[in-house]
Amino acid sequence: MRVLLISPNTLVEPYPVYPLGLDYVAGALARDHETRIADMNEVGDWDSLGDVIRGFAPDVIGISVRNIDNTDTTNPKGFIEEYRRVVQVARRHSDAIVVCGGSGFTLFPDRILHTMDADYGIIGEGERLALLLHAIERGEDAATIPGVIRRGGGQRIPPPWQGEPVRDFDKGHSHLRFYLKHGGMLSLQTKRGCRLRCIYCSYPHIEGGALRFVPPAEAAKTALALQEAGAKYFFVTDSVFNSDLPHSMAVARAFKKAGVSIPWGAFFAPTRTPAEAFRMMADAGLTHVEFGTESLSNSMLASYRKPFSRDDVLCSHEAAVKAGLHIAHYFLLGGPGETPETLDETLSYAEGLEKAVLFFFCGIRIYPHTELYRISVREGRISGSRDLLDPVFYMAGTWDGDELTDRVRNQAKGRPNWILGSGGEQTARVLSRMYERGHSGPLWEYLIR
Repeated sequence: MRVLLISPNTLVEPYPVYPLGLDYVAGALARDHETRIADMNEVGDWDSLGDVIRGFAPDVIGISVRNIDNTDTTNPKGFIEEYRRVVQVARRHSDAIVVCGGSGFTLFPDRILHTMDADYGIIGEGERLALLLHAIERGEDAATIPGVIRRGGGQRIPPPWQGEPVRDFDKGHSHLRFYLKHGGMLSLQTKRGCRLRCIYCSYPHIEGGALRFVPPAEAAKTALALQEAGAKYFFVTDSVFNSDLPHSMAVARAFKKAGVSIPWGAFFAPTRTPAEAFRMMADAGLTHVEFGTESLSNSMLASYRKPFSRDDVLCSHEAAVKAGLHIAHYFLLGGPGETPETLDETLSYAEGLEKAVLFFFCGIRIYPHTELYRISVREGRISGSRDLLDPVFYMAGTWDGDELTDRVRNQAKGRPNWILGSGGEQTARVLSRMYERGHSGPLWEYLIR
């Protein structure tokens, strides 16, 4: 079968994100089907997408629903209407079967399937599309496959995908051009799943709670392929790169052994990682550490069910500084139990985080299948039948959303390294100009003073 995989995500704030998931879907299909990826960042407009669809004449069109919205109360944006437009264009130019999938889809499968008027949906990891296509070819009932739904169906999240992930990455892919031109950033995965139980996070629902590792040598082979394709930087997309530190260090050693020479970054939990570990990873090319810190109040860290304390955060920060790394901390303010006192703790200790960029998000997006959702229902903030496809944010009862944002904005005055949300369109414009001048990577390090 001829399969066209479409990435409709055109969000470039704070920077464009390579559609890694579609590489894995294409890898799962490569042996039995002719597959092409169409990235709207590269395709450009609806007329051009129509040209691509007619020219390729697919039997099946897969649409990646990666993000529902940008989860930012300061500059909110939703994407469902854009995704619906993709389906409309597909219907206009083709009789192909339309299938939706992706992390965003997995959170709201029935709702999105109905809204987008697709034929099938894939819940969980997208490699299941191969099973769906096999069933269609054989005339079998595809809706009996775990993780596959159709309109009027009712399946829920299946067990994590047990097949071996195979990434179809080729430096000849046309959609690479956009990312190589706009910052040179590509993506890499070294594990799936998350065994943390943070109250607001949907990762365990989407990928499962057990870690499934990419062999370090295989991760290094992929990193080298990204480098040879022209990447100037890559980001490790694991939910938490250091959630299994021995594996993370083995991956870093494999990068060095393979001859990977471009810089890279990853998302870390500030769980008192030893200074020598950061130094070793820096020696293997790590340049950017993004900490999911969330708060510097111990009571709030406990409320969020974080596996670390404020002292752990400060220790990890110091270790990363000593290793010469660029550091960012992400904060989620206004969660259950947030008070003026806990906020003061966070902002006061944040002033001591030198040589770092701090991103503050006020209010927490409520997703189904999370403890925050259950808390919100118990507290009467939302009903159990509330449609959360339109963003709903949790804000502790002692706070008004604008009041909290103003409190952070006032303290951030005169501090260019204190950012509300992701920085918005102004930050995106600045980054775009820097990319045009040849800079690469996330570039938030230029805000550090």
